[in-house]
Amino acid sequence: MTDAAQAKFNMIEQQIRPWEVLDPQVLEVFEKIDRADFVPDKFKGLAYIDCQLPVLDEESMLPPTLEGRMLQALLLKPTDSVLEIGSCCGYITACLAKLASHVDSVDFHPEATALASTNLQQQGIDNVDLKTIASLDDIQQQGRYDAIAVCAGSLPEVPQNLKQALAIGGRLFAVTGHAPVKQALRVTRLSDNEWKSENLFETDIPEIA
Repeated sequence: MTDAAQAKFNMIEQQIRPWEVLDPQVLEVFEKIDRADFVPDKFKGLAYIDCQLPVLDEESMLPPTLEGRMLQALLLKPTDSVLEIGSCCGYITACLAKLASHVDSVDFHPEATALASTNLQQQGIDNVDLKTIASLDDIQQQGRYDAIAVCAGSLPEVPQNLKQALAIGGRLFAVTGHAPVKQALRVTRLSDNEWKSENLFETDIPEIA
């Protein structure tokens, strides 16, 4: 086993699994999609470390443990349509695309959209549409997505337009609240006017700028 392969194995077995990520489909995605392929060259040696990793001036990859808990919490099915907020380098986009039918991924920075597009093309992933938006207010779809992943950072609270963008039965993952302790939430849409919110765990990531 090469050093890189050993490092990826350790990431899965010593970081992600112990953080209660046990869904076999999620673990398989981490095995199949190499995180190092999405990391800037100068940081490739840190690709499997459990920390936020800078990608662009404005954006960082989430720690692998948080990525794993998010993917598991979304309860994705192969037929699901997904909205990702925060394309970043395209790594989680690729994971979502492998677990679901289609992904619409939006970002606030054109540089991130371009980087994600390049990385996804290199991986041969073609069930993703990428778009740059000015703010979360630009998301006005209603009753469309089976899952929404807020990857760009934390929010003070989940805005109503994101809740409205869920299909009935759809799940949304976001980190909300204020430093130093924020809550990772799963919000499930139960009906046209009812949502259920579950506190999954405590964490702290930077707020969406």
